[in-house]
Amino acid sequence: MASLSPTQLQKFREDGYLVLEGFLSAAECAALRQRVGEIMAEMDVPLHCRTVFSTQEDEQLQAQGSADYFLSSGDKIRFFFEKGVFDQKGNFLVPPEKAINKIGHALHAHDPVFRRVTHSPKVQALVRSLGLQMPVVVQSMYIFKQPHLGGEVTAHQDASFLYTEPLGRVLGLWIALEDATLENGCLWFIPGSHTGGVSRRMVRAPAGSVTGTSFLGVEPARDDHLFVPAPVQRGAVVLIHGEVVHKSERNLSGRSRHAYTFHLMEASGTVWSPDNWLQPTAELPFPSLYT
Repeated sequence: MASLSPTQLQKFREDGYLVLEGFLSAAECAALRQRVGEIMAEMDVPLHCRTVFSTQEDEQLQAQGSADYFLSSGDKIRFFFEKGVFDQKGNFLVPPEKAINKIGHALHAHDPVFRRVTHSPKVQALVRSLGLQMPVVVQSMYIFKQPHLGGEVTAHQDASFLYTEPLGRVLGLWIALEDATLENGCLWFIPGSHTGGVSRRMVRAPAGSVTGTSFLGVEPARDDHLFVPAPVQRGAVVLIHGEVVHKSERNLSGRSRHAYTFHLMEASGTVWSPDNWLQPTAELPFPSLYT
């Protein structure tokens, strides 16, 4: 089993993140990569829904079709792309399998291979050792970080996008399916930054809005010297507190950096904000991790 030791638990509480090497085997990583290749082989995204993914406020979705495609993706498997991979008509400038940024946001619910990993006994044991009583899965993503194309993910807090009351109820599990290095865009964290609240929030814009989302508050400038890199080997899992500040740089190398990540919420005594872009649906209420 994968329960945390008291020392590991203390480090997570102090830093807001924790690296655990060797969480998945090479075979388990290969199975997820093979499955995502099969999903991509069936990818069909209409021209008006070809959406560029970004965490930056000045790059919000500009077309109603792409906004709807994103906002209604919480209970589906959908495809999001890097900047600069489409021409003005939405046609691919590079092969589609090289253009994709991520697949989200319900792989954990709709694909049996990803569901088995998400709800595996070792994930459950790990989360139980963190003290979560009623964790539910709110979203999942497969992230590609393409060679030479994989874009920067600017400094942010996950709770800006997945807001709860009270705070401190969201946990990310980020699983490296390939080595994540300084060259291909590993994660960087500001240790201890999970104790200062949330600087900004992304909320659903009023009905009929072109962008679909807007931001409340402003992400403050962060001193680059505060960030600590977290390079990991294939199979590692990184636990990410919902309020810890983290980022990743562009992938300028010739090697991709595939990862599978999903977010949990402690449902006991927690209110999921009705303003969040992601909402449970009648077709897919947030599933319990433990069942």
